[in-house]
Amino acid sequence: MSQADSASLDAQVQQAQAEQKRLLLEALKRQNQLLRHALREGGYVDPDEPYREGGETWEPLDRPGLAAVGFATLEQLTQARRQCRLLALTNEFAINGHENRISYIVGTGFRYRVTSRPGRPVPAELLVQAQAVLEDFLRENHWHQRQQEIVRRRDRDGEAFLRFFLSAEGKTVVRFIEPWEVAPPQSEAANPQASFGVHTDRHDAERVLGYWVQGQWVEAADVQHRKGNVDLNVKRGVPLFYPVRKNLQRAEKLLRNMAAVSDIQTAIALIRKHQASSRSALEQLQKSLAAGQQTLPDGTTRYVQVFQPGTILDVYGETEYDFPARGLDAARYVTVLQAILRAVASRLVMPEFMLTSDASNANYSSTLVAEGPAVKMFQRLQAQQQEEDRQVMLRVLADAVRTGRLPEEATEALDVQVEVPPVGVRDQLEEARVHQILVRLGAMSPTTLALKHGLDPERERRLMTGGPAGETGS
Repeated sequence: MSQADSASLDAQVQQAQAEQKRLLLEALKRQNQLLRHALREGGYVDPDEPYREGGETWEPLDRPGLAAVGFATLEQLTQARRQCRLLALTNEFAINGHENRISYIVGTGFRYRVTSRPGRPVPAELLVQAQAVLEDFLRENHWHQRQQEIVRRRDRDGEAFLRFFLSAEGKTVVRFIEPWEVAPPQSEAANPQASFGVHTDRHDAERVLGYWVQGQWVEAADVQHRKGNVDLNVKRGVPLFYPVRKNLQRAEKLLRNMAAVSDIQTAIALIRKHQASSRSALEQLQKSLAAGQQTLPDGTTRYVQVFQPGTILDVYGETEYDFPARGLDAARYVTVLQAILRAVASRLVMPEFMLTSDASNANYSSTLVAEGPAVKMFQRLQAQQQEEDRQVMLRVLADAVRTGRLPEEATEALDVQVEVPPVGVRDQLEEARVHQILVRLGAMSPTTLALKHGLDPERERRLMTGGPAGETGS
């Protein structure tokens, strides 16, 4: 290329750059004009301003993809679950909350009794045979322990997946599916029906067709998905402690700091100053008390002494020591800790003592005996688990019919009654009178009354007639 051609090309490049700069300045000028006009009219609003608070940006629920699921992606849900699993493993207050919910929801365990459907009389032999099938299932699947784990998983992970199998003997077997195993395969990643690993009907978000488990298709009939803290049309549940996870972390840190301050304040019992002693005599005393010594780079010697609780320090008279933690009253932060735990307890609709096991500030009669909010909440959760368990037991009976362990008529003729342990502690004498009236009026059977008190009706009849007690039910 000649020198003239090179100069011409440089001139064209410079001209193009100048034109680009002019257009950019013109665009900025127009944008500034629009902004000034909006500010004068008072109509300028930052659409993201409501979602900024405390250095965090919150996701608005009216954005596409969030209104129906609560989380925009499976990765966000996974991260939330990891945080709450860590709390359930390491945070003492979260652990206490989980354990108390299990104790009040599951308690001593639910009781299941096979009955006939209304208007469908069933031979007594069939009822006994079906009850034996249920008892066999409860025993072999460790159902009481599994019930507790269901509550823990639903609270900790926001959901619990139960998958049903048939053993070689034709018996129903139930196992858990880990939540991270439920995810859409790569081939279904762009399919909104298969989002979050839950494949739903195109026109009905509540009708689940199947689940993608470790990339494999599993029919919806073989899985029971127990979700928590979300609407029915939401595909996956949200962990119980997710809204208050930061408060649980604050409570743990505050308790740790309070303990550290107390350790500092109580480790040194006395500072003893020696006014009349010479410095050399005091150093000789420190040398004799030292557990070891260290020579510093400047040639001086530093004596190392282990300070056990109650240590007395010997110092030279002109030396002044100041302990910053001396003026701190760690006990006053107990009020702050209680306020934080009340915020967590309000999320659970539970009194504060159910997070700390400290009943000194709780009125037991107002929280459990008088059927306060906690009792109502536990009864509601029990009713939910009661119906979900009933569906499992009906599935067990249906499997027994398919494998020939029960006759065909059992499918339409049999039902399952589920009794739950009481939550609140009432006046037992008054409650017994109420039960007596209900039985006398025919509103409740003696069998139901026995189940309410955790008794096996058949065993009690055998004992009252003088027969052998036999085996007890689960």
